[in-house]
Amino acid sequence: MNDQAARRSDGELVEAANQGDRSAFEELYHRYRDWVFTVARRFSGNEDDACDVLQETFFYFFNKFPGFELRAQLKTFLYPVAKHMALNRSKKAAQTVPLAPEFDRILPDMPRDEQAERRELLEFVRILPEAQREVVMLRFADGLDLSEIAVTMGIPIGTVKSRLHQALAKLKENLQRQKQKKN
Repeated sequence: MNDQAARRSDGELVEAANQGDRSAFEELYHRYRDWVFTVARRFSGNEDDACDVLQETFFYFFNKFPGFELRAQLKTFLYPVAKHMALNRSKKAAQTVPLAPEFDRILPDMPRDEQAERRELLEFVRILPEAQREVVMLRFADGLDLSEIAVTMGIPIGTVKSRLHQALAKLKENLQRQKQKKN
């Protein structure tokens, strides 16, 4: 990978890939492979399936060329592909998916003496309804804005706002209950 490829935007890389530039494909893969793996692990619940989903996702993506049009962030295309492939591979897709380790980073840093409280908070987030948990993850773990979440999930932006509001309200309520129990 050369310095020139590293400086190209996703749009430029897609355009180059549409022209048959293999280095553009490689740059897109290297730019998004870790993120796709994280999404796949989040929904599949294990690393082996996540590795398979990573390969399947990029195979599907690269078969869109030539002719692929980038209309938003590339994450908004890759996310639903990785999610659905991971869920399809999972034999227990209807069960609660284990909380992925990267979820830890969406919570505010807490002093060491509050680690037990953090664990409780993580457990609560894990039991949020899937739709709310997914919106929270896309917003805080993956850094998508509300309109990007709407496109990614294929739902109206009002639904995104509602789910995020409900999840954060439940989280706040739970935190208040936990503090009251400790007092």
